[in-house]
Amino acid sequence: MNYKTVVGIEIHLELKTNTKMFSGAPYTFKAEANTLVNEVDLGMPGTLPCVNHEAVRKAIQACLALNLNIDPLIRFDRKNYYYSDLPKGYQITQQFHPIGRDGYLDIEAEGEKKRIRIERIHMEEDTAKQFHLFDETLIDYNRAGVPLIEIVSKPDISSGLEASLYVEKLKQTLNYLDVSDTKMEEGSMRCDVNVSINEEGSDVFGTKVEIKNLNSIANIRHAIDYEVNRQKEALAKGEAIHQETRRFDEKSMTTVLMRKKEGNVDYKYFPEPNIFPIRIKASEIEDIKEHMPELPDAKMARYMRDFGLNEYDANQLIQNKDLSIYFDKLVKLVKNTRLAATMLISELSGLLAKRSEDITTTKVTAKNLATLIQMIDDKEISSKQGKEVLEAMMDGNDPKQIVKERGMKQVSDEGAILKIVEEVLEENPSSIADFKNGKDRALGYLVGQVMKKSKGQANPQLASKLVKEKLMAN
Repeated sequence: MNYKTVVGIEIHLELKTNTKMFSGAPYTFKAEANTLVNEVDLGMPGTLPCVNHEAVRKAIQACLALNLNIDPLIRFDRKNYYYSDLPKGYQITQQFHPIGRDGYLDIEAEGEKKRIRIERIHMEEDTAKQFHLFDETLIDYNRAGVPLIEIVSKPDISSGLEASLYVEKLKQTLNYLDVSDTKMEEGSMRCDVNVSINEEGSDVFGTKVEIKNLNSIANIRHAIDYEVNRQKEALAKGEAIHQETRRFDEKSMTTVLMRKKEGNVDYKYFPEPNIFPIRIKASEIEDIKEHMPELPDAKMARYMRDFGLNEYDANQLIQNKDLSIYFDKLVKLVKNTRLAATMLISELSGLLAKRSEDITTTKVTAKNLATLIQMIDDKEISSKQGKEVLEAMMDGNDPKQIVKERGMKQVSDEGAILKIVEEVLEENPSSIADFKNGKDRALGYLVGQVMKKSKGQANPQLASKLVKEKLMAN
Protein backbone atom coordinates (compact mmCIF):
# COMPACT_ATOMS: atom_id res chain seq x y z
CA MET A 1 0.00 0.00 0.00
CA ASN A 2 1.21 3.50 -0.84
CA TYR A 3 1.23 6.10 1.90
CA LYS A 4 1.51 9.86 1.93
CA THR A 5 3.67 11.56 4.59
CA VAL A 6 2.19 14.55 6.39
CA VAL A 7 4.45 16.71 8.58
CA GLY A 8 3.79 19.88 10.55
CA ILE A 9 6.54 21.74 12.40
CA GLU A 10 6.46 23.93 15.51
CA ILE A 11 9.52 26.05 16.20
CA HIS A 12 10.25 27.86 19.45
CA LEU A 13 12.63 30.74 18.86
CA GLU A 14 14.32 32.80 21.58
CA LEU A 15 14.26 36.48 20.65
CA LYS A 16 17.50 38.46 20.78
CA THR A 17 16.64 41.10 23.39
CA ASN A 18 18.58 42.55 26.32
CA THR A 19 15.90 41.66 28.87
CA LYS A 20 13.16 39.07 29.33
CA MET A 21 9.62 39.08 28.00
CA PHE A 22 7.86 40.41 31.08
CA SER A 23 10.67 41.52 33.41
CA GLY A 24 13.81 43.64 33.41
CA ALA A 25 16.11 40.70 34.13
CA PRO A 26 18.93 40.20 31.56
CA TYR A 27 19.70 36.90 29.86
CA THR A 28 22.79 35.31 28.35
CA PHE A 29 23.21 31.63 27.56
CA LYS A 30 26.41 30.84 29.44
CA ALA A 31 25.73 32.75 32.67
CA GLU A 32 26.10 30.98 36.00
CA ALA A 33 22.87 29.20 37.03
CA ASN A 34 20.22 31.31 38.77
CA THR A 35 22.12 34.60 38.50
CA LEU A 36 19.89 36.25 35.86
CA VAL A 37 16.51 36.08 37.54
CA ASN A 38 14.26 38.45 39.48
CA GLU A 39 10.97 38.42 41.42
CA VAL A 40 8.77 38.53 38.30
CA ASP A 41 10.55 35.53 36.75
CA LEU A 42 10.07 33.54 39.97
CA GLY A 43 6.37 34.39 40.19
CA MET A 44 6.65 36.08 43.58
CA PRO A 45 3.35 37.33 45.10
CA GLY A 46 2.47 40.90 44.17
CA THR A 47 4.73 41.09 41.11
CA LEU A 48 3.29 42.17 37.75
CA PRO A 49 4.49 41.56 34.18
CA CYS A 50 5.54 44.40 31.86
CA VAL A 51 5.66 43.69 28.10
CA ASN A 52 9.06 43.95 26.40
CA HIS A 53 8.56 46.43 23.53
CA GLU A 54 11.66 45.26 21.64
CA ALA A 55 10.43 41.66 21.73
CA VAL A 56 7.16 42.78 20.12
CA ARG A 57 9.08 44.64 17.40
CA LYS A 58 11.19 41.56 16.66
CA ALA A 59 8.07 39.38 16.50
CA ILE A 60 6.60 41.82 13.97
CA GLN A 61 9.81 41.62 11.94
CA ALA A 62 9.51 37.83 11.83
CA CYS A 63 5.87 38.13 10.72
CA LEU A 64 6.80 40.51 7.90
CA ALA A 65 9.69 38.32 6.69
CA LEU A 66 7.45 35.24 6.65
CA ASN A 67 4.52 36.98 4.96
CA LEU A 68 2.04 36.80 7.86
CA ASN A 69 -0.87 39.15 8.47
CA ILE A 70 -0.15 41.14 11.63
CA ASP A 71 -2.69 41.71 14.38
CA PRO A 72 -1.93 45.23 15.69
CA LEU A 73 -3.84 44.56 18.93
CA ILE A 74 -1.45 42.69 21.22
CA ARG A 75 -3.28 40.41 23.66
CA PHE A 76 -1.96 37.70 25.97
CA ASP A 77 -3.49 34.63 27.60
CA ARG A 78 -2.65 32.33 30.49
CA LYS A 79 -1.83 28.70 29.89
CA ASN A 80 -2.39 27.00 33.22
CA TYR A 81 -0.43 23.92 34.22
CA TYR A 82 1.89 22.94 37.01
CA TYR A 83 5.38 21.73 36.31
CA SER A 84 8.62 22.28 38.17
CA ASP A 85 10.16 24.41 35.38
CA LEU A 86 7.22 26.85 35.48
CA PRO A 87 7.59 28.93 38.64
CA LYS A 88 4.27 30.82 38.35
CA GLY A 89 2.20 27.72 37.71
CA TYR A 90 1.14 29.21 34.37
CA GLN A 91 2.72 30.51 31.18
CA ILE A 92 1.87 33.82 29.53
CA THR A 93 1.27 33.16 25.83
CA GLN A 94 -1.00 34.14 22.91
CA GLN A 95 -3.44 31.28 22.48
CA PHE A 96 -6.44 33.14 21.09
CA HIS A 97 -4.89 36.17 19.39
CA PRO A 98 -1.49 35.42 17.82
CA ILE A 99 0.47 38.38 16.55
CA GLY A 100 0.60 36.89 13.02
CA ARG A 101 -1.52 34.55 10.89
CA ASP A 102 -1.54 32.96 7.45
CA GLY A 103 2.01 33.34 6.15
CA TYR A 104 4.30 31.18 4.03
CA LEU A 105 7.88 30.30 3.19
CA ASP A 106 9.01 29.01 -0.21
CA ILE A 107 11.59 26.22 -0.44
CA GLU A 108 13.20 24.38 -3.32
CA ALA A 109 13.41 20.59 -3.01
CA GLU A 110 14.95 18.41 -5.73
CA GLY A 111 14.64 21.17 -8.31
CA GLU A 112 11.01 22.02 -7.56
CA LYS A 113 9.70 25.01 -5.64
CA LYS A 114 7.16 24.41 -2.91
CA ARG A 115 5.26 26.79 -0.66
CA ILE A 116 4.98 25.83 3.01
CA ARG A 117 2.13 27.69 4.67
CA ILE A 118 2.62 29.09 8.17
CA GLU A 119 -0.49 29.00 10.31
CA ARG A 120 0.56 31.41 13.04
CA ILE A 121 3.30 33.13 15.02
CA HIS A 122 2.60 33.88 18.66
CA MET A 123 4.66 35.38 21.49
CA GLU A 124 5.20 33.76 24.87
CA GLU A 125 7.72 33.35 27.68
CA ASP A 126 10.15 30.48 28.08
CA THR A 127 10.26 28.10 31.04
CA ALA A 128 13.18 27.42 33.37
CA LYS A 129 15.71 24.74 32.45
CA GLN A 130 15.81 21.39 34.23
CA PHE A 131 18.77 19.08 34.77
CA HIS A 132 17.66 15.55 35.66
CA LEU A 133 20.23 13.69 37.73
CA PHE A 134 20.06 10.13 39.06
CA ASP A 135 17.83 10.83 42.06
CA GLU A 136 17.12 14.57 41.86
CA THR A 137 16.35 17.44 39.49
CA LEU A 138 18.18 20.77 39.45
CA ILE A 139 16.51 23.89 38.06
CA ASP A 140 18.17 26.92 36.46
CA TYR A 141 15.71 29.84 36.44
CA ASN A 142 17.90 32.01 34.19
CA ARG A 143 15.85 30.96 31.16
CA ALA A 144 12.48 31.54 32.86
CA GLY A 145 10.74 34.43 31.13
CA VAL A 146 13.03 34.66 28.09
CA PRO A 147 10.98 36.01 25.13
CA LEU A 148 9.93 33.43 22.56
CA ILE A 149 7.96 33.29 19.37
CA GLU A 150 6.41 30.02 18.27
CA ILE A 151 6.18 29.49 14.51
CA VAL A 152 3.58 26.87 13.57
CA SER A 153 3.47 25.51 10.03
CA LYS A 154 0.52 23.97 8.25
CA PRO A 155 0.87 20.22 7.55
CA ASP A 156 2.26 20.93 4.06
CA ILE A 157 5.57 19.10 4.43
CA SER A 158 5.77 15.63 2.90
CA SER A 159 9.29 14.31 3.63
CA GLY A 160 12.26 14.60 5.92
CA LEU A 161 14.14 16.41 3.16
CA GLU A 162 11.43 19.06 2.78
CA ALA A 163 11.31 19.51 6.56
CA SER A 164 15.08 20.04 6.79
CA LEU A 165 15.01 22.53 3.90
CA TYR A 166 12.11 24.43 5.50
CA VAL A 167 13.86 24.71 8.87
CA GLU A 168 17.17 25.62 7.21
CA LYS A 169 15.52 28.39 5.16
CA LEU A 170 13.60 29.61 8.21
CA LYS A 171 16.78 29.63 10.31
CA GLN A 172 18.67 31.55 7.63
CA THR A 173 15.89 34.14 7.23
CA LEU A 174 15.56 34.75 10.97
CA ASN A 175 19.33 34.98 11.34
CA TYR A 176 19.51 37.69 8.65
CA LEU A 177 16.77 39.56 10.49
CA ASP A 178 18.88 39.40 13.67
CA VAL A 179 15.74 38.64 15.70
CA SER A 180 17.53 35.60 17.17
CA ASP A 181 20.94 33.95 17.10
CA THR A 182 19.09 30.73 15.98
CA LYS A 183 21.67 28.48 17.69
CA MET A 184 19.95 25.11 17.85
CA GLU A 185 22.83 23.60 19.83
CA GLU A 186 22.23 26.17 22.60
CA GLY A 187 18.46 25.78 22.54
CA SER A 188 17.65 29.24 21.21
CA MET A 189 15.87 27.51 18.32
CA ARG A 190 13.98 24.35 19.24
CA CYS A 191 11.95 22.21 16.90
CA ASP A 192 9.03 19.81 17.43
CA VAL A 193 7.59 17.87 14.49
CA ASN A 194 4.24 16.14 14.08
CA VAL A 195 4.34 13.15 11.76
CA SER A 196 1.52 11.05 10.35
CA ILE A 197 0.95 8.93 7.25
CA ASN A 198 -2.26 8.25 5.37
CA GLU A 199 -3.27 6.24 2.34
CA GLU A 200 -2.36 7.88 -0.96
CA GLY A 201 -5.42 9.74 -2.26
CA SER A 202 -7.19 9.87 1.12
CA ASP A 203 -8.13 13.21 2.67
CA VAL A 204 -8.21 11.72 6.19
CA PHE A 205 -5.00 12.27 8.16
CA GLY A 206 -3.44 9.37 10.02
CA THR A 207 -2.75 9.38 13.76
CA LYS A 208 -0.28 12.12 14.65
CA VAL A 209 2.95 11.34 16.50
CA GLU A 210 4.96 14.20 18.01
CA ILE A 211 8.78 14.18 18.10
CA LYS A 212 10.08 16.67 20.67
CA ASN A 213 13.12 18.93 20.91
CA LEU A 214 15.07 18.18 17.74
CA ASN A 215 18.33 20.12 18.03
CA SER A 216 19.82 20.04 14.52
CA ILE A 217 18.64 20.19 10.92
CA ALA A 218 20.22 16.80 10.20
CA ASN A 219 18.35 15.22 13.11
CA ILE A 220 15.05 16.66 11.87
CA ARG A 221 15.46 14.81 8.59
CA HIS A 222 16.67 11.57 10.20
CA ALA A 223 13.91 11.57 12.82
CA ILE A 224 11.12 12.09 10.29
CA ASP A 225 12.47 9.50 7.86
CA TYR A 226 12.79 6.94 10.66
CA GLU A 227 9.34 7.69 12.08
CA VAL A 228 7.66 7.40 8.67
CA ASN A 229 9.25 3.98 8.11
CA ARG A 230 8.33 2.90 11.66
CA GLN A 231 4.68 3.78 11.07
CA LYS A 232 4.60 2.07 7.67
CA GLU A 233 6.06 -1.12 9.12
CA ALA A 234 3.58 -1.07 12.01
CA LEU A 235 0.60 -0.68 9.66
CA ALA A 236 1.93 -3.46 7.42
CA LYS A 237 1.84 -5.77 10.47
CA GLY A 238 -1.73 -4.74 11.27
CA GLU A 239 -0.67 -2.71 14.32
CA ALA A 240 -2.33 0.56 15.27
CA ILE A 241 -0.49 3.88 15.41
CA HIS A 242 -1.05 5.56 18.77
CA GLN A 243 -1.03 9.27 19.51
CA GLU A 244 2.15 9.74 21.51
CA THR A 245 5.22 11.87 22.15
CA ARG A 246 8.63 10.52 21.14
CA ARG A 247 12.21 11.74 21.18
CA PHE A 248 15.03 11.15 18.72
CA ASP A 249 17.97 9.09 19.96
CA GLU A 250 21.12 10.13 18.08
CA LYS A 251 23.09 7.00 18.97
CA SER A 252 20.57 4.52 17.59
CA MET A 253 19.11 6.98 15.02
CA THR A 254 15.61 5.98 16.13
CA THR A 255 12.63 7.65 17.77
CA VAL A 256 11.93 6.49 21.33
CA LEU A 257 8.62 6.60 23.21
CA MET A 258 8.41 9.24 25.94
CA ARG A 259 4.70 9.17 26.81
CA LYS A 260 1.33 8.19 25.41
CA LYS A 261 -1.29 10.86 24.76
CA GLU A 262 -4.76 9.86 25.90
CA GLY A 263 -6.28 13.09 24.58
CA ASN A 264 -5.79 16.82 24.45
CA VAL A 265 -4.72 18.45 27.71
CA ASP A 266 -7.09 21.14 28.99
CA TYR A 267 -4.87 24.06 29.94
CA LYS A 268 -7.87 26.20 30.95
CA TYR A 269 -6.73 29.17 28.90
CA PHE A 270 -8.14 32.58 29.77
CA PRO A 271 -7.12 36.20 28.98
CA GLU A 272 -4.11 37.35 31.02
CA PRO A 273 -5.66 39.72 33.56
CA ASN A 274 -2.45 41.60 34.39
CA ILE A 275 -1.71 42.76 30.81
CA PHE A 276 -4.24 45.03 29.14
CA PRO A 277 -4.51 44.86 25.32
CA ILE A 278 -1.89 47.03 23.61
CA ARG A 279 -2.54 48.57 20.19
CA ILE A 280 0.52 48.95 17.98
CA LYS A 281 0.28 52.06 15.82
CA ALA A 282 0.18 51.55 12.07
CA SER A 283 3.06 54.03 11.79
CA GLU A 284 5.27 51.81 13.97
CA ILE A 285 4.54 48.72 11.87
CA GLU A 286 5.32 50.77 8.76
CA ASP A 287 8.59 51.96 10.35
CA ILE A 288 9.59 48.35 11.10
CA LYS A 289 8.76 47.39 7.50
CA GLU A 290 10.84 50.25 6.06
CA HIS A 291 13.88 49.31 8.14
CA MET A 292 13.83 45.57 7.43
CA PRO A 293 17.27 44.22 6.48
CA GLU A 294 17.83 42.64 3.08
CA LEU A 295 16.73 39.00 3.26
CA PRO A 296 18.55 36.03 1.69
CA ASP A 297 16.38 35.60 -1.43
CA ALA A 298 16.61 39.30 -2.29
CA LYS A 299 20.36 39.33 -1.62
CA MET A 300 20.94 36.29 -3.83
CA ALA A 301 18.96 37.85 -6.69
CA ARG A 302 20.98 41.07 -6.33
CA TYR A 303 24.31 39.21 -6.39
CA MET A 304 23.36 37.43 -9.61
CA ARG A 305 21.86 40.53 -11.23
CA ASP A 306 24.35 43.23 -10.22
CA PHE A 307 27.61 41.30 -9.92
CA GLY A 308 27.19 38.57 -12.55
CA LEU A 309 27.58 35.72 -10.06
CA ASN A 310 26.27 32.28 -10.91
CA GLU A 311 23.65 30.67 -8.70
CA TYR A 312 26.15 28.44 -6.90
CA ASP A 313 28.50 31.26 -5.89
CA ALA A 314 25.65 33.56 -4.87
CA ASN A 315 24.19 30.78 -2.74
CA GLN A 316 27.56 30.03 -1.11
CA LEU A 317 27.79 33.66 -0.03
CA ILE A 318 24.31 33.99 1.42
CA GLN A 319 24.58 30.72 3.34
CA ASN A 320 26.88 32.55 5.76
CA LYS A 321 25.52 35.93 6.84
CA ASP A 322 28.94 37.18 7.99
CA LEU A 323 30.52 36.10 4.70
CA SER A 324 27.89 38.06 2.76
CA ILE A 325 28.52 41.14 4.93
CA TYR A 326 32.25 40.88 4.13
CA PHE A 327 31.45 40.46 0.41
CA ASP A 328 29.22 43.55 0.45
CA LYS A 329 32.20 45.56 1.76
CA LEU A 330 34.59 43.96 -0.71
CA VAL A 331 32.58 44.62 -3.90
CA LYS A 332 32.58 48.35 -3.16
CA LEU A 333 36.38 48.31 -3.51
CA VAL A 334 36.92 46.16 -6.63
CA LYS A 335 36.04 46.15 -10.33
CA ASN A 336 36.12 42.39 -10.91
CA THR A 337 33.30 41.24 -8.64
CA ARG A 338 33.31 37.67 -9.95
CA LEU A 339 36.99 37.31 -9.07
CA ALA A 340 36.20 38.82 -5.67
CA ALA A 341 33.56 36.14 -5.07
CA THR A 342 35.97 33.37 -6.11
CA MET A 343 38.76 34.65 -3.87
CA LEU A 344 36.39 34.91 -0.93
CA ILE A 345 34.53 31.59 -1.38
CA SER A 346 37.35 29.32 -2.56
CA GLU A 347 40.58 30.81 -1.30
CA LEU A 348 40.03 32.87 1.86
CA SER A 349 37.30 30.59 3.24
CA GLY A 350 39.54 27.58 2.67
CA LEU A 351 42.44 29.16 4.56
CA LEU A 352 40.13 30.19 7.41
CA ALA A 353 38.82 26.62 7.69
CA LYS A 354 42.38 25.25 7.90
CA ARG A 355 43.12 27.64 10.76
CA SER A 356 39.78 27.03 12.50
CA GLU A 357 39.03 30.74 12.14
CA ASP A 358 36.03 32.55 10.70
CA ILE A 359 35.40 35.64 8.60
CA THR A 360 34.49 37.79 11.61
CA THR A 361 37.94 37.42 13.18
CA THR A 362 40.20 37.28 10.11
CA LYS A 363 43.11 39.71 9.87
CA VAL A 364 42.61 39.89 6.10
CA THR A 365 40.73 43.16 5.75
CA ALA A 366 38.35 43.80 2.85
CA LYS A 367 40.65 46.66 1.77
CA ASN A 368 43.74 44.42 1.60
CA LEU A 369 41.88 41.63 -0.19
CA ALA A 370 40.57 44.17 -2.70
CA THR A 371 44.16 45.32 -3.32
CA LEU A 372 45.22 41.72 -3.97
CA ILE A 373 42.29 41.12 -6.33
CA GLN A 374 43.15 44.27 -8.28
CA MET A 375 46.79 43.16 -8.59
CA ILE A 376 45.67 39.81 -10.03
CA ASP A 377 43.14 41.49 -12.32
CA ASP A 378 45.79 43.95 -13.57
CA LYS A 379 48.14 40.98 -14.14
CA GLU A 380 50.77 42.40 -11.80
CA ILE A 381 50.87 38.91 -10.28
CA SER A 382 49.45 35.58 -11.46
CA SER A 383 46.48 33.89 -9.82
CA LYS A 384 48.89 31.22 -8.53
CA GLN A 385 51.04 33.90 -6.94
CA GLY A 386 47.87 35.48 -5.58
CA LYS A 387 47.18 32.34 -3.55
CA GLU A 388 50.66 32.50 -2.06
CA VAL A 389 50.23 36.19 -1.21
CA LEU A 390 46.83 35.58 0.37
CA GLU A 391 48.30 32.91 2.65
CA ALA A 392 50.94 35.42 3.77
CA MET A 393 48.18 37.98 4.38
CA MET A 394 46.52 35.77 7.01
CA ASP A 395 48.67 37.40 9.69
CA GLY A 396 47.53 40.88 8.66
CA ASN A 397 50.32 41.68 6.19
CA ASP A 398 49.92 44.14 3.32
CA PRO A 399 49.74 42.42 -0.13
CA LYS A 400 51.87 45.01 -1.96
CA GLN A 401 54.60 44.69 0.65
CA ILE A 402 54.54 40.86 0.38
CA VAL A 403 54.88 41.04 -3.42
CA LYS A 404 57.76 43.52 -3.13
CA GLU A 405 59.65 41.54 -0.48
CA ARG A 406 59.32 38.26 -2.40
CA GLY A 407 60.09 39.74 -5.82
CA MET A 408 56.85 38.31 -7.20
CA LYS A 409 55.82 41.01 -9.64
CA GLN A 410 54.60 39.36 -12.82
CA VAL A 411 56.57 39.83 -16.03
CA SER A 412 54.40 40.67 -19.04
CA ASP A 413 57.16 41.90 -21.29
CA GLU A 414 56.88 39.76 -24.43
CA GLY A 415 60.54 40.06 -25.34
CA ALA A 416 61.73 38.96 -21.89
CA ILE A 417 59.39 35.96 -21.84
CA LEU A 418 60.27 34.99 -25.43
CA LYS A 419 63.92 34.78 -24.45
CA ILE A 420 63.06 32.33 -21.64
CA VAL A 421 60.81 30.33 -24.03
CA GLU A 422 63.66 29.93 -26.51
CA GLU A 423 65.99 28.75 -23.75
CA VAL A 424 63.46 26.17 -22.54
CA LEU A 425 62.83 24.84 -26.06
CA GLU A 426 66.56 24.51 -26.66
CA GLU A 427 66.93 22.52 -23.43
CA ASN A 428 63.98 20.18 -24.14
CA PRO A 429 64.17 18.78 -27.71
CA SER A 430 62.39 15.56 -26.68
CA SER A 431 59.34 17.53 -25.53
CA ILE A 432 59.25 19.32 -28.89
CA ALA A 433 59.24 15.92 -30.60
CA ASP A 434 56.45 14.70 -28.28
CA PHE A 435 54.33 17.73 -29.17
CA LYS A 436 54.82 17.11 -32.90
CA ASN A 437 53.77 13.47 -32.32
CA GLY A 438 50.45 14.65 -30.89
CA LYS A 439 51.22 14.44 -27.17
CA ASP A 440 49.37 17.50 -25.83
CA ARG A 441 50.88 17.12 -22.36
CA ALA A 442 54.20 18.27 -23.78
CA LEU A 443 52.85 21.79 -24.19
CA GLY A 444 51.86 21.98 -20.52
CA TYR A 445 55.28 20.65 -19.49
CA LEU A 446 57.12 23.26 -21.53
CA VAL A 447 54.98 26.11 -20.20
CA GLY A 448 55.65 24.80 -16.71
CA GLN A 449 59.40 24.94 -17.39
CA VAL A 450 59.06 28.55 -18.55
CA MET A 451 57.24 29.42 -15.33
CA LYS A 452 59.88 27.61 -13.29
CA LYS A 453 62.74 29.36 -15.07
CA SER A 454 61.07 32.74 -14.53
CA LYS A 455 60.53 31.90 -10.84
CA GLY A 456 56.80 32.10 -11.38
CA GLN A 457 56.93 35.69 -12.57
CA ALA A 458 56.14 35.17 -16.26
CA ASN A 459 52.58 35.96 -17.30
CA PRO A 460 51.25 32.38 -17.69
CA GLN A 461 48.78 33.22 -20.49
CA LEU A 462 51.46 35.02 -22.48
CA ALA A 463 54.00 32.25 -21.80
CA SER A 464 51.55 29.62 -23.06
CA LYS A 465 50.82 31.66 -26.18
CA LEU A 466 54.49 32.16 -27.02
CA VAL A 467 55.43 28.50 -26.43
CA LYS A 468 52.61 27.35 -28.68
CA GLU A 469 53.52 29.82 -31.43
CA LYS A 470 57.15 28.70 -31.33
CA LEU A 471 56.22 25.02 -31.46
CA MET A 472 53.86 25.54 -34.38
CA ALA A 473 56.49 27.53 -36.27
CA ASN A 474 59.17 24.81 -35.96
